[in-house]
Amino acid sequence: MLNRVQSRCGAVLAGALALALWWCAAGPAAAHELAAKKGNAKQPAFDIVKTDIRIDTAKNWVLFTMQVSGKAGAAKPKKTGKFAGAPVFSYVWPTKIDPAEVGFDKDAGILALAVTIHPDFDDTPLFATTGADWHTHWVVLVPDEACGKDALKVKDIPEGTKPKLPKTWPGIPLLIDSPGYTPRFAGPTVSVRVPFDDVSLLKDVGFDGVTAGLQINASAHAPLLCVVNVFDVASGDLSLPGKAE
Repeated sequence: MLNRVQSRCGAVLAGALALALWWCAAGPAAAHELAAKKGNAKQPAFDIVKTDIRIDTAKNWVLFTMQVSGKAGAAKPKKTGKFAGAPVFSYVWPTKIDPAEVGFDKDAGILALAVTIHPDFDDTPLFATTGADWHTHWVVLVPDEACGKDALKVKDIPEGTKPKLPKTWPGIPLLIDSPGYTPRFAGPTVSVRVPFDDVSLLKDVGFDGVTAGLQINASAHAPLLCVVNVFDVASGDLSLPGKAE
């Protein structure tokens, strides 16, 4: 599943509330854990204190963790009763892993692991989890001005195209995967344990931590799922300085 790690440079976004990402060639080694300044988010449930990616080479597991100043998972979006305009809350780990390593096309965009909740729709058809429960996705992020100035979206699948997709793709026109990994919440911490074929190839891969609100397009057409509000960013500038260890 995991054959190589991407080390591509390229600034994607910048700004006070804009979601900015730089894919950079590996620089000096940094501490594996990203500490964040407390109080950057209004809601304690999304106020990042630290985030981490730990590798277990003996079991080929990768543990994604994020700690906030409040109770992780406590804040949830209100149900609107319709798909169009539906809100999504998320804890996100943007990474420098090439999307091809989890089943998408090579260089498709920015691969991120996301723990999300959205009570108005379901996108985990292979599992018992519903959208009203916290659940996990791989998503591919790309910039799109249609979502707002310097904004990101989950990459759409244009009608008539056939991109490479993971076996657990949920069947919606987005580069999104529903692999069924169970997020765990314990007080201020949310964590996800993810299997890889060869976790040793993940060592030193860059990552960051983000809490954000997304929203389904009010017309339910592309761009279908935009990032509309960034609550907090672990690094402060989304430079992906974390190093998986």
